Amino acid sequence: MTPPDVSTLEDLSLRHETIGSLFPKPATKAEWDRHRLSDEQVAFYEENGYLAGVQILDDLQVEALREELESLMDPSNPKNPLFYEFHTSEAKDPNKILFHALGAWRISPGFHDILWNPAFTVPASQLLGGPVRFWHDQLFCKPARHGGVVAWHQDYSYWTRTKPMAHLTCWIGLDDSTKANGCVHYVPGSHRWPLLPVTGLADDMDAIQTVLTPEQKKQFRAVTPVELKKGQCSFHHPLMVHGSYENRTDIPRRATVINVFRDGVKSDSDQPLLEGVPAIRKGDSMGGRFFPMLGSG
Repeated sequence: MTPPDVSTLEDLSLRHETIGSLFPKPATKAEWDRHRLSDEQVAFYEENGYLAGVQILDDLQVEALREELESLMDPSNPKNPLFYEFHTSEAKDPNKILFHALGAWRISPGFHDILWNPAFTVPASQLLGGPVRFWHDQLFCKPARHGGVVAWHQDYSYWTRTKPMAHLTCWIGLDDSTKANGCVHYVPGSHRWPLLPVTGLADDMDAIQTVLTPEQKKQFRAVTPVELKKGQCSFHHPLMVHGSYENRTDIPRRATVINVFRDGVKSDSDQPLLEGVPAIRKGDSMGGRFFPMLGSG
């Protein structure tokens, strides 16, 4: 069967504003300010490398995104060629599924518009200290009873084709996430560690131990599980060591992730920065169609 011509598909990356009503834009300064983090929240992020429990979606928004997610996970969806990456499972074990895809914002209106959600853009610009540009999104889904792990890693170890390191990750739960169904775990303070080698994104939770110093291994004893209600998020630093264990429950653990960087970050490669995206010359600032400005808070 001949794959569809991507150029003939409606691509929402051409739209750099919300296209629906799911995420209304605040009309007053007071409405914008209600999304701002407190000084204490910002200080916690700076000290620990993460901040959890920020409400970013209401129940109606969660339900709308869940509905869109069903079609996005379908390998036969005719628009799926717009994904930068699409993995029905990252895990090698067929009994431990980890669905992972990048690029939902190009396909689905809710996952497009969430990028401009003020409940996200306002705190993100605070934590990055300036205007925020989009890097890429991710979907991470663990089915009931068969959900695989996301192995310990640092996000920036996959992003060194950009510099300087002025990035931020926002992990958003579309289900309640608990220790039992595979919530994210952090190693507090690990955002001060140097960049570690890539040891794999799935299957082996212990692989990272082979590249840690004795002192870093000691710090691993303070691992913090971050349990969230649906619609809540956690923000983390690009060097924060994090991972998540299997889903052992009867409910799925679905999440969407928004990765951003501060305006001014440059390409550090003459190769395409994402699959199917035109290259940005090394040394040039990131921007344009695929890396739009999202806001300045």
